[in-house]
Amino acid sequence: MGSRSKRQFVPSEFVVPGELLSTHFRLRMLSVGDVDKDFEAVTSSVSHLSKVWPDSGWPYGLTLSQNLVDLGWHEKEFQNRSSFAYTVVTLDESCVLGCVYFYPTYKVGYDVEVFLWVRESELSGGLDADLYAAVDGWLMTDWPFCQPAYPGRQISWDDWSQLPDK
Repeated sequence: MGSRSKRQFVPSEFVVPGELLSTHFRLRMLSVGDVDKDFEAVTSSVSHLSKVWPDSGWPYGLTLSQNLVDLGWHEKEFQNRSSFAYTVVTLDESCVLGCVYFYPTYKVGYDVEVFLWVRESELSGGLDADLYAAVDGWLMTDWPFCQPAYPGRQISWDDWSQLPDK
């Protein structure tokens, strides 16, 4: 996904977590080095992923080159502290299982927008629920956010779009 903001949305003294480790997966910064494994994960799950951002058209028609640009953009925004994209990988790093994104929000009552996805093949095993629980707990313990929003997950897209901006 593209840029949401060029401004930092965490305090300058905040140390951004490098990873989240669970017994089944690891989250770490998404980078251009992940392009092939990320592209494979995305293209194996196009129908499922089109529901993450339903009006965006992503990931239909995504090419490897476009994915490289997207990953480079995410990596640069992470370095600039203007958004944070984490890849979800197996513990041995052999497979990308999904992604997690933290974006600044302009909606009243929230301080971060959180999006996450897992590859379609992992849905039946409960990875989506496990990842959601891990990320939600991580936000409460290791991040400076108090009111995360999960558009399309905890709040419907219609309700989200009707919320006033700050």
